[in-house]
Amino acid sequence: MRTAYSVETVRNAERELMARLPEGALMQRAAAGLAAACAEMLGRVYGSRVVLLVGSGDNGGDALYAGARLARRGAGVTALLLAPQRAHAGGLAALRRAGGRAVDVSTGSAATAVGGGEEALRRADLVVDGIVGIGGKGGLRPDAAQLVGIVADERVPVVAVDLPSGVDADSGEVRGEAVRADLTVTFGTHKPGLLIDPARDYAGSVRLVDIGLRDVLPGEPELEALQHADVAALLPVPGAESDKYRRGVVGIAAGSARYPGAAVLAVSGALRGGAGAVRYVGPAGDAVLARFPETLVSDQGPEKAGRVQAWVVGPGAGDDAATVAEVLEADVPVLVDADGLRLAEREAVRGRTAPTLMTPHAGEAAALLGVAREEVEGARLTSARELAARYGATVLLKGSTTLVADSAGGAVRVNATGTAWLATAGSGDVLSGLAGSLLASGLSASDAGSVAAYLHGLAGRFAANGAPAGAHDVAEAIPAAWRDVRE
Repeated sequence: MRTAYSVETVRNAERELMARLPEGALMQRAAAGLAAACAEMLGRVYGSRVVLLVGSGDNGGDALYAGARLARRGAGVTALLLAPQRAHAGGLAALRRAGGRAVDVSTGSAATAVGGGEEALRRADLVVDGIVGIGGKGGLRPDAAQLVGIVADERVPVVAVDLPSGVDADSGEVRGEAVRADLTVTFGTHKPGLLIDPARDYAGSVRLVDIGLRDVLPGEPELEALQHADVAALLPVPGAESDKYRRGVVGIAAGSARYPGAAVLAVSGALRGGAGAVRYVGPAGDAVLARFPETLVSDQGPEKAGRVQAWVVGPGAGDDAATVAEVLEADVPVLVDADGLRLAEREAVRGRTAPTLMTPHAGEAAALLGVAREEVEGARLTSARELAARYGATVLLKGSTTLVADSAGGAVRVNATGTAWLATAGSGDVLSGLAGSLLASGLSASDAGSVAAYLHGLAGRFAANGAPAGAHDVAEAIPAAWRDVRE
């Protein structure tokens, strides 16, 4: 499992580790890993031109020491000092001893600062971003932003030190100009901003360098990202004594005369989610049976549909508030999606004693929180946590990185297995059915949401394979994703 820790936790762990090590040892470990990553990106170090964008503090120190290592291997290294009076003295001395040079780009106006480093940047084979460390807040200052703009215009490859400058390490928010890196080399542990959009999009590929922090980090991270082995351990597997009822029955209350396809797609996801049977309730029974004759269809409403271990309500439901309210009264886990999110009363959700999993996209989450969609998209972690707290539910916030937050707090799960091709009509209905089936098979709301997001994203990749894919293609690829995880 990949984990990410807050800035405060990382800082405390670094202090504890530094107390055990010789002075400067921790920075040298980081610099060695950074230099190795830069060398690999360059391919040929000798004769290459490397520019370091250096701010104040330890982040700039990591860049300077890594630059010294590259200079000793024959690279021409130039450090552009944005705050020369506060540049890391030891790192700067090491760079100069190795034959590197430093240029003060801090004096005068922003235009003057740019002029001091523009030529070096335009000739660079690689730029190392050591402007701001993990404690930085807000976007880049104008002088730094203009230098970074030159790098972007010239399309020079960028390696970020620990985190792209200008992004928020704890929240993943980007509140101004920021560095867009091709590779981010992070130390000791991932930071939340490297795993959450929009900041994740600025990080490029991420490489974790072990500097010994694992031994001093606490057990509870801010974020968790499941990997194949974690998901495989959670997947329901029938035993020799299993029958369709012991494996769990999921009820699907979805669809309407206007949106019968939502019911079909939700059922398609549910049938591939591990439960032993799927009951459907709603006006799209004929469409469901035509596509999936194994479905148990009822037109008598949720209370008379028969026993289920979990319900999915809302996809394509239109204005059927009565069915949503009836499902929320059931004493089994309930997944609420799409129209169900709009129709569900907050107190009805908060008053439930059985688990509730809400699965909004950014627009739906914004409506539930009473804010603009852009606010949710810019602060996804904060929004997911706030929504879970307000409704007393587990929240799966859909997007390019899916977040699963629980009302009880604890680590938020993040998933990035998907593909942009999943942004297609009906994809969320498939996810709802899949997650509901996992709920019915006995997984907790957090595990069901996390596993469903992982499999759904993987299935999206398999279905698309670099080309457009429909929601039905995603559903049909779920077994392949399941097998890939298991094998």
